Amino acid sequence: MKVIVRDKNKKDLFVALFQILKNCSSHVTINFKKDVFHIQGMDKSHVCLFNVNIQKKWFDEYDIEEDIKVCVDATIFHMIISSKNDGLSIVIRLETEDNLNVDMFSDKQLKGEFNKYFKILLADYDNDEMDIPNVDYDAEFLISSKKICDIVSQMILFGTDINVKCCEEKIDLITNGVTGEMLVNIPIDDLNEYSIVEGEVINLNYSLNYINKMCLTNKLTNEIQFSISAEQPMKISYDLGDDSNIVFFIAPKMAD
Repeated sequence: MKVIVRDKNKKDLFVALFQILKNCSSHVTINFKKDVFHIQGMDKSHVCLFNVNIQKKWFDEYDIEEDIKVCVDATIFHMIISSKNDGLSIVIRLETEDNLNVDMFSDKQLKGEFNKYFKILLADYDNDEMDIPNVDYDAEFLISSKKICDIVSQMILFGTDINVKCCEEKIDLITNGVTGEMLVNIPIDDLNEYSIVEGEVINLNYSLNYINKMCLTNKLTNEIQFSISAEQPMKISYDLGDDSNIVFFIAPKMAD
């Protein structure tokens, strides 16, 4: 098997993807399917589920003859692919059952660029993948990733939970703690897209720490979609292009 990412923007995106995943879980199980690069997992507390689907066409090369599943240390994998340079491709290979090869490689030797070769010791995996049903949400909104990342990074200074209030006119985000309170009012006109069931008012609490991990970077996409319902986990979606995406699900916190 061999998977290659040459495009500079996609290399940056690939690194940003694992920057988020390593903050959700210490290990990730990568399923190299014939037509899709798939990752699914949960954090240790089982509050957050992440699901990654990157289609074969997204990669510059994707040569998988049969489905292969490997488990790697997420921090080590991110550290390795972060060492990429603009002139080097990220090449992922599996030559033995014990190690995953990750190369920073150029077919043409460039002055000042050096090919690098890494081996990651594979870990045991024991996770059953879940079927994620398509459901209708009471409210959905599309917002600039930079704006929401900035808001969440500020809110995390004031509290550990976030109260999300949605109605037809606006969205309020509220957090509070020993240092004070922060309220952000988001007018509907400032959202790229917004829909809510007519007459619906949503008032739910979530872990701000987990949302902060999911909104750690704006390098994945320019926009992030949030889907919310009282009876469903919050869904946070990143569109990676070429019919590929990463989706997070976070369970609401029960009222005290």
